[in-house]
Amino acid sequence: MICYNCGCALSEHNFCTNCGVDVSIYKKVLKISNNFYNEGLEKAAVRDLTGAIQSLRQSLKFNKNNVEARNLLGLVYFETGEVVAALSEWVISKNLRPKKNIADDYIDMVQSNPTRLDTINKTIKKYNQALLYCHQESKDLAIIQLKKVLSLNPRYIRAHQLLALLYIDAEDWQKAERELLRCEQIDVGNITTKRYLKEVTLMLHPEETEDAKTPKKKKKEAPEEVFRYQSGNETIIQPLDVKEPKGVSFSAILYLLIGLAIGVAMTVFLILPARIQAVRDSNSEELRTVSEQLASESATTNELQQKLETLQRENSDLYTEMEAYVGTDGTIETMDKMLSAVNDYLKAPEDVGQVASYLESIQNEVVLTETSESFQAVYQSLLEAVGPSVAEEYYEDGMAAYRQEVYADAIQNLEKAYIYDAGNIDVVYNLANAYYRNGDYENAAIYYQKVIDNFPNTERANRSADYMEEINSMQ
Repeated sequence: MICYNCGCALSEHNFCTNCGVDVSIYKKVLKISNNFYNEGLEKAAVRDLTGAIQSLRQSLKFNKNNVEARNLLGLVYFETGEVVAALSEWVISKNLRPKKNIADDYIDMVQSNPTRLDTINKTIKKYNQALLYCHQESKDLAIIQLKKVLSLNPRYIRAHQLLALLYIDAEDWQKAERELLRCEQIDVGNITTKRYLKEVTLMLHPEETEDAKTPKKKKKEAPEEVFRYQSGNETIIQPLDVKEPKGVSFSAILYLLIGLAIGVAMTVFLILPARIQAVRDSNSEELRTVSEQLASESATTNELQQKLETLQRENSDLYTEMEAYVGTDGTIETMDKMLSAVNDYLKAPEDVGQVASYLESIQNEVVLTETSESFQAVYQSLLEAVGPSVAEEYYEDGMAAYRQEVYADAIQNLEKAYIYDAGNIDVVYNLANAYYRNGDYENAAIYYQKVIDNFPNTERANRSADYMEEINSMQ
């Protein structure tokens, strides 16, 4: 016995020797719980399962952690066919004592066998269907369902009792008695079974019941109008003055035919329509369930397909972006070019052409605003260092092409010169002229406007304003 306060083992004293708490009442409660458990165990041994259930429930009221009582209660439930109630008790027991608990074996015994689980589910469904038939006054169908239930679970007491009750309602007393006697074989102490059996016995053996109620008195036996004789081991009793028919009369055959016709009519007009309706309802329910499952699976499939397409699209975009950053050898190509540009500039500051080619390649491959601050700082430093010299070379090449009226080459070189030296008015103004001569008035207007905005009150600004008016008048 363990202390409820500190968890230490208790001694024979009425207090805990470890923490000092008073455990006298606690011991009495546990003792009462164990007494009820022992009482339930004794009742279960003599198949008084109803009494065992009551005692074990009392035991758990006093000590809900009594694992042995809970396991035994689950076994009693299982014996009476209440598999769900049994599993509930065993699961609670397993949670109370996760290790070294026989409830694990009981649960595995049920759950490890798919056939047994399927049988349990069918039993519950058919029993509920039988109850539904009873509420619908389809008692014949209810009897059929209950027979199927008992073929799957012969120890299901509630099914035996309901079947017996239907037989009682139909005044089929012998079948009712047979079902109730089967209940007694499973549980000798069930009050409901005893009450039903008393009523059935009263109808089957009324004279025995009357004899039990009234005191016995000696009565003069009236002379029996019967003839007795012995045939082998059997005594034959034959009433006197009774003539046996010598043949089968026409009325007997007529009654037989009428009975058969009534039976067929009852089957066709009562049992068969209800059975057909039950089959239709079952098929409709199955069709609805399958339709819902198909709709759910279709929606899930569409959702997964959309997610897959999104992921594939994102993967393609990332792959394309990585190709811009990563070279064939697996290194970051853009960073490699930046390091090469820095290295060349440190070795030969006057050789600005190679550095410029690296910077142009970097500008074409990445969006500078999306790179790190340190990357942008290095790029800007190199651009400022080599910019004027490179801009001058591109400007000269661009102006040479401009004079030869090769405006496309002039635009290409002057744009590069603008990249390296955006503050040079000659570069901006002649780039605008090149666009104008090439017929690209939209870009020409952009660069003329930059001359006006960045270099106001200059001759070039005034000329740019004139060109802007001319372009606007064309539009």
